[in-house]
Amino acid sequence: MKLGVVGKGGSGKTTVAALLVQAYTERGARVLAVDTDANPNLALSLGLDLAEADRVPVLPRSLIVGEGDGATPPADLVDRYGVSTPAGAILVHAMSVNRAAAGCMCSGHASVRSLLGAAIDGEADVTIVDMEAGLEHLSRSGGTLAYADVLLAVVEPTRKSIRAAARIRALAEDLGIPRIYAVGNKARRPDDATLFVAAQHDHGLPLAAVLPYEHEVVDAERAGTMLSPEQAPAARQAVAELIDLLASTDEERAGLRRRVATLERQLAELQSR
Repeated sequence: MKLGVVGKGGSGKTTVAALLVQAYTERGARVLAVDTDANPNLALSLGLDLAEADRVPVLPRSLIVGEGDGATPPADLVDRYGVSTPAGAILVHAMSVNRAAAGCMCSGHASVRSLLGAAIDGEADVTIVDMEAGLEHLSRSGGTLAYADVLLAVVEPTRKSIRAAARIRALAEDLGIPRIYAVGNKARRPDDATLFVAAQHDHGLPLAAVLPYEHEVVDAERAGTMLSPEQAPAARQAVAELIDLLASTDEERAGLRRRVATLERQLAELQSR
């Protein structure tokens, strides 16, 4: 599975991506984590310290992944540019800006598109791409995530975040990404989850999971460290259910609508108390 995590800046994309990495590795999957942010931070959330994170090599902008003349085989890419992390995944930095006037990152995004288009199943069971904030990676010629199997749009309980996710959905559909879901994040109050459910109805964003606001997540972000397996149990449970959904059949996914209906009923009961 090739899975892209996108959303408005500050929505919690990197946190969600790191939780997905941990959950998949705990299930025994071989995970390749790709950080495409020009200011990469996924390394810290996967357990590397600052010095180790700074030493992660960056993919060459002209890299073509695959077989044939001039291409880098997936196994060579992982060996040359991948770094093992305490989270159990191999991390690749797709791009980084270290000096002013370095030019656009178009070729870096092309390298990621090439990576996702290559036959990397021999190197990873799951590839998780933590995308930079915004829409540009979906609007580029060819689309950075054109070969993704699943796109997760991380949404905060704000109208601005939901509007951004709706735009992301439209662009992802144009790219032909087969499965697109919203993941609600930082839910503190019953009406936060209600807002996520409303986004599903108003903008056609299937809601796959709602992660609650947890202080341990905030503390880890402030410290620049990885969440331990004992921390953020509610968010971890939501991510576990999300993974079950992603692995389910079409018939099983039809049950998502029933789960949402149950969530709406529970929220209504909470609000009436």
